[in-house]
Amino acid sequence: MNTRTLALALTLAVMGAAPAATQEDFSAVEIKAEKVSDGLYMLTGSGGNLGLSVGEDGAFLIDDQYAPLTRKILAAVRELTPEPVRFVVNTHYHDDHTGGNENMGEAGALLVAHENVRRRMAAGTFMKAFNRQVEPAPAGALPVVTFTDAVTFHWNGKEIRVFFVGPAHTDGDSIVHFVSADVFHMGDTLFNGMYPFIDVSAGGRIDGMIAAVDRVLKVATEKTRLIAGHGPLATRADLQAYRDMLAEARGRIAKLKAEGKTREQIVAARPTADLDEKWGGGFMQPDVWVGLVYDSMD
Repeated sequence: MNTRTLALALTLAVMGAAPAATQEDFSAVEIKAEKVSDGLYMLTGSGGNLGLSVGEDGAFLIDDQYAPLTRKILAAVRELTPEPVRFVVNTHYHDDHTGGNENMGEAGALLVAHENVRRRMAAGTFMKAFNRQVEPAPAGALPVVTFTDAVTFHWNGKEIRVFFVGPAHTDGDSIVHFVSADVFHMGDTLFNGMYPFIDVSAGGRIDGMIAAVDRVLKVATEKTRLIAGHGPLATRADLQAYRDMLAEARGRIAKLKAEGKTREQIVAARPTADLDEKWGGGFMQPDVWVGLVYDSMD
């Protein structure tokens, strides 16, 4: 996905994508599969990157992008396995990761997520950063299995650990670990190569973002592969660089805040100016990013 397409997809997501189909020509979207490990793939299209495990037990999908893309996603899955999608795990509540839930449920998949994902999808959320109301999802789109801390699947010969790391990007973030394959799907706790969106209105916190990354770095090796919520497939070195950026930006903004600077003054001071060339080319523009980091600090 190129930067322009990524920016549009993320804009739709944070603005509620209501109705997403009227704002983007999904007919032009191609779902592409990239092999990560034996039986494991990253699927890209429009919205958050998908994870896919295939095998004799059935397809295991992580996130499902937008509703108009369900047929294309299922067609891409069928290219890799004749087995149906049995589970969909949502990494958080945003529509570019959960928009296909209702369709997937109707097709026979069991929807799984942290309990805060179901709560936010059921109630709707007002995103202050974009002055936008995200409307409640239909009942058929809500996860039917929820957990509080972690859940483990034994599926397709793999141990798949799903664990809660919020509040980070939101208050309902989960990371999925394919243990034997040494692969993680990090959801939107990782925007590879760009500033991440922190959904402060949904409990997102910069400190939680750093803590989520640290949790994976603690066990990751040079062989580990990481599926980001957005951006290309990542390595441990990519994750470390991302973590260093998050910590550096947080430290600079915290220092200015401790000096008594207002939000407006801190944004105007451009504390991340030297980081912007590398990290500011995605959806999150530097001034918006700085403001969100400020807002997310306790």
